[in-house]
Amino acid sequence: MRSIPTITKNLLIINLLAFIAFFIFNGKGIDLNNIFGLHFFLASDFHIYQLFTYMFMHANFEHIFFNMFALWMFGCVVERVWGPKRFLIYYIICGVGAGLMQEISQFAHLYVMANNGSQSVSVTQLFSLSALESQTLNAWTTVGASGAVYAILLAFGMLFPDQRIFIFPLPIPIKAKWLVMFYVAIELFSALGTSNSQVAHFAHLGGMLFGFLLIRYWRKHPGLSGDFGINNGQAFLDKMRQNWEQRRNKSATPPQYEEPISTEDNRENSAKKEREQDEIDIILDKIRKSGYDSLTDEEKKKLFDASNRK
Repeated sequence: MRSIPTITKNLLIINLLAFIAFFIFNGKGIDLNNIFGLHFFLASDFHIYQLFTYMFMHANFEHIFFNMFALWMFGCVVERVWGPKRFLIYYIICGVGAGLMQEISQFAHLYVMANNGSQSVSVTQLFSLSALESQTLNAWTTVGASGAVYAILLAFGMLFPDQRIFIFPLPIPIKAKWLVMFYVAIELFSALGTSNSQVAHFAHLGGMLFGFLLIRYWRKHPGLSGDFGINNGQAFLDKMRQNWEQRRNKSATPPQYEEPISTEDNRENSAKKEREQDEIDIILDKIRKSGYDSLTDEEKKKLFDASNRK
C-alpha cells in the first residue's frame, strides 16, 4: 500500500470500509445501500447527497472487487501523472456525472413505459404520475464506483493511447485506445439492448462522457492550474520506464572502485601533459610556417593522437 498514490489509496480504503459497514449494518436490519445509494430523483427516498455517496457503495463482493482492481490498476498511473488534486476532482466530477446520466436514462425509461399504452402521457403529466408511484420508484437504486472507474480507464487511454496492456481473457496485449473503444461499444450495445438489466450501463457511459469532456476542457485551458501532464502522459510513462531500467542496470553492475592517486603521481601526470602540449605547439607552429605536408610521420601521429584525446 505504500507505493499506491495518496488519493487512490484513500479511495480504496473508503470503498472497502463502506462495503464492510454495509454487511455489518445489514445484519442489524439497516440497509446502507438504500440510504446512501442513488435513488431515482422522483422517488420519495431520493436525496441530493446520494449523487456523491452512491459511488462508495457496492452490491456484492464481485462488484467491489472488479471496481477496486481497475481503480488500483489505472488510478495509480493516472494520479501520478496528474497529481492528487486534479485526480480527485476528476474522480468526483465523473462519478457525479455518471449518476446524473443514470437519472436521465431512468427518466427516459419511465417516459417510454408510461407511453406504451393507448393514451399518451406528457412530461408534465409524468411528474404528477410519479408522485403517486413514488414508493414503487424507490426500487430504482444505483450503487457502485463503476462510472468513475470507467472515466479513469478513459483517462488512461487518452494519456497512453499506444500503451499495450494485457486484459483477461484476451490472449494478446491490446493498445489502450482500442481497449477504451471496445468498452464503449460494449456498454453502448448493452445499454440499448437490455432495458431491464441490473447493470447501470448508462452510468458507465456517463462517467466516460464527463471524463472526455473534462480532459478536453483541461487541454484547451492548461493555464487554469497547470497542465499536470494532460498533454504529456506518454513522456511520463517513458520516463518511468527509463528510470526503472537505470535502477535495474545499476543494481546488476557491481560497483567499481578506483584506487586513489597519490600527490606524486599527480605531479608526474601534470608534467607529462605539459611536455605533450609543448610538442603539439611546436608541431602547430611548423604547420603555420611550412604547411601540413612538411610534418614527419611521427609528428602527424602525435597530432592525431592529441586530437582524439580532446
